[in-house]
Amino acid sequence: MNYTVTMQKLEEMRFTGFVRAYREMTETNLNREFTTDEVIAHLVQAEWDDRYNRRLQRLITNARFRYRASFEEIDFSAKRNLDKNQLLRLSSCDWITKNQNIIVTGSTGSGKSWVASALGHLGCQHGYKVLYKNCIKLFDVLKIAKADGSYFKEINKIEKMDLLILDDFGLKPLDGNQKLMLLEIIEDRHGRKSTIITSQLPVNQWHEFIREDTVADAFLDRLVHSSHRIEFKAEVSMRKTYKND
Repeated sequence: MNYTVTMQKLEEMRFTGFVRAYREMTETNLNREFTTDEVIAHLVQAEWDDRYNRRLQRLITNARFRYRASFEEIDFSAKRNLDKNQLLRLSSCDWITKNQNIIVTGSTGSGKSWVASALGHLGCQHGYKVLYKNCIKLFDVLKIAKADGSYFKEINKIEKMDLLILDDFGLKPLDGNQKLMLLEIIEDRHGRKSTIITSQLPVNQWHEFIREDTVADAFLDRLVHSSHRIEFKAEVSMRKTYKND
């Protein structure tokens, strides 16, 4: 089998990383400088890297993040009560493996959404399926889904996510149906999947915000008491500083 046929077959099998690395090696004669084992190892690594990067891009695209945030860009210098050691521990994504949750609270512009998105990007890098949703827009989508019969399809999609980010919880009062939708989402994920919730409201005001004791008690019981907590106390607006929240 000659070189051209070999490359065609590799491309048909979608070994794009392998093909690119093999072509580079043959064109530069690098393959003559390594043993057969080293050449194979290099080609396999190139294919693995290519598949990882393509999967990562798919995960990031499907997550629909608000920001293309990276953990390395988180600003720990600003006076906003951000615990670097806590964030470093969370960066391992063990909390997703353990189906744990994170609650991020703070005033507008403090960087809540950025940090949540950065943690979501880390989840994608670890191979987890992540979905970002603004709470107001999510409930609008679910309301339409109720009307057109696609509600359970939407709920099942959310349930399958390893990590769900619910951004800006508490900005708008919830009606009765929205409260039940919220509880259903959290109930489906409790102990099985992870959730990040960001909110301008302190957690101690969530019960009053929901304004329905049964739903509020169930919601808080399943989410709050066992969650990692990140509480911003910003003295400056990160939105004004970086225009990213």
